[in-house]
Amino acid sequence: MFTGLVEELATVCSVEEQGDAIRLGIRAPHVLSDAALGDSIAVNGVCLTVAALDGDAFVADVMAESLRRSALGQLREGSVVNVERALLPTTRLGGHIMQGHVDGTAELLSRTPSQNWEVLRFSLPHDLARYVVEKGSIAVSGTSLTVSAIGADWFEVSLIPTTLRDTIFGTMGVGAAVNLEVDVLAKYVEKMYGPNAQDANHRG
Repeated sequence: MFTGLVEELATVCSVEEQGDAIRLGIRAPHVLSDAALGDSIAVNGVCLTVAALDGDAFVADVMAESLRRSALGQLREGSVVNVERALLPTTRLGGHIMQGHVDGTAELLSRTPSQNWEVLRFSLPHDLARYVVEKGSIAVSGTSLTVSAIGADWFEVSLIPTTLRDTIFGTMGVGAAVNLEVDVLAKYVEKMYGPNAQDANHRG
């Protein structure tokens, strides 16, 4: 989670083409003063994951989905970018608000590998579908992920190498079951503004 308050103007120190993805090196000494592997840093408003640290620079993987949705693909060595660390309530929130209260289970339907990233498609239970939106957050087996595509009974997430390496998704086989937790904020919005909102608000 970010505030949109830019902390530093950083410099792109390397751009490594990787087929349909790129690996960015960004020099940002202030933002990296307390950064660690796996931290989230917004680069020109795009949340990227610190995949490697090298002195006052960090490396981030940018997959095709992010390249298609943003202007990060236009960056070159020497480009200047806005950077911001994830906000601190007491600690950084690099994902979204998760309670650890599982709402249901789903099945891994397919894996579509690319050269440096992978799309995983999961089944989507009918009773949870209304809470899941494209570009929204969903917790899949305790991992905060962004929905990159959605259908009537499925959703997809696009995973960078860091996520594949550091979570169970790297070796998960088709047919495996996962736990789902939808965004609790969506539930509250439904409670307050849904078709039964008036009755709910007047009870008790």
